[in-house]
Amino acid sequence: MLTVELPHPALFLGHGNPMHALDHAPITDQWRALGSQLPRPQGIVVFSAHWGLKHCAVTAMPRPRTIHDFGGFPRALYQVQYPCPGSPQLANRVRTLLSPLPVHADHEWGLDHGTWSLLLHLYPDADIPVIQVALDLSQSPGFHYELGKLLAPLRQEGVLLLGSGNIVHHLGAALWEETAPPHPWAENFDDWVVERIRTHDHEPLLIWNQWPTEGHLSVPTPEHFLPLLPILGSFQSTDQVSFPVRHIEMGAISMTGVLLSPTEWPMPDPGINQE
Repeated sequence: MLTVELPHPALFLGHGNPMHALDHAPITDQWRALGSQLPRPQGIVVFSAHWGLKHCAVTAMPRPRTIHDFGGFPRALYQVQYPCPGSPQLANRVRTLLSPLPVHADHEWGLDHGTWSLLLHLYPDADIPVIQVALDLSQSPGFHYELGKLLAPLRQEGVLLLGSGNIVHHLGAALWEETAPPHPWAENFDDWVVERIRTHDHEPLLIWNQWPTEGHLSVPTPEHFLPLLPILGSFQSTDQVSFPVRHIEMGAISMTGVLLSPTEWPMPDPGINQE
């Protein structure tokens, strides 16, 4: 793949409700603005909260299907398609970088809603190759952080590493009113994570049994938090850290985004900001 002078940005976004795929709302406007400001990637490698296995895998088909992996939503959401190309070449590059870790070349999965509900807004033309790397739910947080370190050379090749999940994700505590304020524990934990990232203090994020009490309310299961870790693991010395979105929806779903970008490509914080 083409080598670029500076590493491509890496990005984590909270994807929240699948209905954002159909929304024209402040948060989707911010995603679209962010996509227009980022340099155009050669390809996109996504870690989504909605593809978790007990081993490591990467999608390797030339045309990934759009997966509607949810239930009970309006018919229009099931009709959404994101017909982007895949990239067997990029999948092989991922497998090479992760070697000797065995990585299954998957030809069945495709793109789940954690991926396409964001990409519809970031890159609406669906003309950039996209692959997904599965979360290995049999492995530790540190394993996923190390994946980011191993895949960081892709940034030098013009590839966007994208994590899609939520720092805070507790559906059982969600408040379904549109203007519901955040639970204090959700806001406190989101702030704690942001401060760790802002100060490049990543290690506490990997030691879950030492988290503040709010963390165990905010992350009752790991799959939505894990996609953040490979993005942080890909951190480069040239990176500035910014938070293009700061928002908690439904009281218990953090939409906070994290952008790692070289200083020569400074990105403003254009998002819905609570700070």
